[in-house]
Amino acid sequence: MTDYGHDLRFGSFITPTNADPQRVVQLAEAVEAAGLDLATFQDHPYQPGFLDTWTLLSYVAARTRRISLSGNVLNLPLRPPAVLARSAASLDLLSGGRFELGLGAGGFWDAIEAMGGRRLAPGQAVDALGEAIDVIRGIWDAGDRTPLRIDGTYYRVHGAKRGPAPAHPIGIWLGAYKPRMLRLIGRKADGWLPTLPYLGSLQALADGNAVIDEAAAEAGRDPRAIRRLLNIGGEFPSRSGERLFAGPLPQWSEQIAELALEHGVSGFILASDDPRAVAVYGEEVAPAVRELVAKERA
Repeated sequence: MTDYGHDLRFGSFITPTNADPQRVVQLAEAVEAAGLDLATFQDHPYQPGFLDTWTLLSYVAARTRRISLSGNVLNLPLRPPAVLARSAASLDLLSGGRFELGLGAGGFWDAIEAMGGRRLAPGQAVDALGEAIDVIRGIWDAGDRTPLRIDGTYYRVHGAKRGPAPAHPIGIWLGAYKPRMLRLIGRKADGWLPTLPYLGSLQALADGNAVIDEAAAEAGRDPRAIRRLLNIGGEFPSRSGERLFAGPLPQWSEQIAELALEHGVSGFILASDDPRAVAVYGEEVAPAVRELVAKERA
């Protein structure tokens, strides 16, 4: 059994299509109505068929009252970290502490470069993300009156004023799969946010946890400080119960509870643009998982 000590959170992973903008907002409102904790949105700034995710996050924050919001994950190469830090803190203040910062190192480099971003090799992208985290945390450190100076290879700030401070300690959650990114999470991040189909297996989840834990310990950090989240998908009820996240609702709840208990996952984000699925997930699956996990841990 693995327990990193975090409360269970459940959310939804929404496609920000601009084909029906109000339906996207209504999906986020449905997440809140279903009792879920978190609404997240893809971020592909080079995709003309999508709404701009940052604008959408701000709009949804004004239309909701309780749920937390995050990109899943924000495209760092097209969002300068010092500006992103101020934007994140501002939205957190305006929403009453309801923003979390999901970040990605970048992908789809042709599209990023076409939008004016800089093309990076995989290793360079990881290093750039590490520098960006330092910039972001430096901007948030409003209690430090000295100007922020970071002379990185990819990001430089020379005397930037710090602040504003967020309303709450914003979590920096990284979408990651390869060892170099996982080690970065262990050293600097607050959460790991992969997508289960991209991981490929539950063994990959266990292996990733081990890499993060080792890197955290080497950096003098408590591995329990790092939340483990997971994007999941599926249908319920499904006609087939032979694969993960399929079958009747009790099977869904048991499978998610097992991931929480055996792998320490504390955030489960359902990829779905179906308000009925969101309702079932929030009103039936999530409460059952909480009950199963609480019973086992007791």
